[in-house]
Amino acid sequence: MLGALGIGGPSVDTVLAVPSVEPGQLLAGEVRVQGGDHEVEIQYIALGLVTRVEVEHSEGEHTGTTEFARLDVSGPFRLAAGENRVVPFQFPVPFEAPITEFYGQHLHGMSLGVRTELAVAKAVDKGDLDQVSIRPLPSQTRVLEAFGQLGFQFRKADLEVGRLAGVVQQLPFFQEIEFYPPPAYAGRINEVELTFVASPHGLEIILEADKRGGMFGGGGDSFARFQVSHDQALHMDWANEIRTWLDGLISRHGQAPGYASHDPYASPGHHDPYGQAPHGQPGPYGQPGAYGHPGSHGHHDPHHHGSHHGSSGPGVGGMVVAGAAGVAAGFVAAEIIDEVGDFLEGDDEE
Repeated sequence: MLGALGIGGPSVDTVLAVPSVEPGQLLAGEVRVQGGDHEVEIQYIALGLVTRVEVEHSEGEHTGTTEFARLDVSGPFRLAAGENRVVPFQFPVPFEAPITEFYGQHLHGMSLGVRTELAVAKAVDKGDLDQVSIRPLPSQTRVLEAFGQLGFQFRKADLEVGRLAGVVQQLPFFQEIEFYPPPAYAGRINEVELTFVASPHGLEIILEADKRGGMFGGGGDSFARFQVSHDQALHMDWANEIRTWLDGLISRHGQAPGYASHDPYASPGHHDPYGQAPHGQPGPYGQPGAYGHPGSHGHHDPHHHGSHHGSSGPGVGGMVVAGAAGVAAGFVAAEIIDEVGDFLEGDDEE
């Protein structure tokens, strides 16, 4: 009877070899199972990567947790009373996994962990949860460093359920890393949001600028999209790309929100569905893009979720950042989450 109630049953502990990885890498470790007071039949052991997401609906916004990757590490086996069983694993981390740290500093607003499931007699124990940190890829690091070079201030990061138009996504959500603009753009731009959609072959980078109204025009959001290989991202001048895009927005007083597209894979004469100018010809800012690949502007919002971002003032993470060291300092949160379990308390399962 006690065994049926789970009393004196087995316990499980997952130990990670290294709790910090990059997207696309293997998260290695082992699951340690300790037998209880009696012999049991283990049905399976599985691991899941879980994180906190925001879901928008007609009544507002809801925050919950979701599992976005899963790995079965063991099938059925018999566990004797008091027996110790160690099951090693290598968990592939999706390339689209959200970034949770930069230069060793936690990104405020992000929470991610690996959850262990141990199934015994049709009862699933999801009690073991271990924090995992996701570092940016080198290509993503170059873009993040550019924001620091330009003097942006990190605000927060979050995950929103939804799909980006024209972007191939494997996960049902995307990450938004939000920055306050540097003084040069104060009063004209509320904030800039950065979204990465990575794959083994390249990187999609989507920028969203929340423009102020008034003397700047009608306000609203403007977008820029870059499609580059990981190697190309390492050699591009991202500070100049971002500055050129923002300067172009400011120079177009009163025009509708624009969507700039930079596609280094485009062949001569190619036009992409976002209205890209022919190869080597001037883009909307009067100059070709990096390596002679121009951008162009349209009126396309890549965010299917339809979120609206209002103006926002200084808050958590509002440090002036400059260069790699500065932008890392800007990512220091007011409160670092000590236990991943904290972000699951009170949240509904998705």
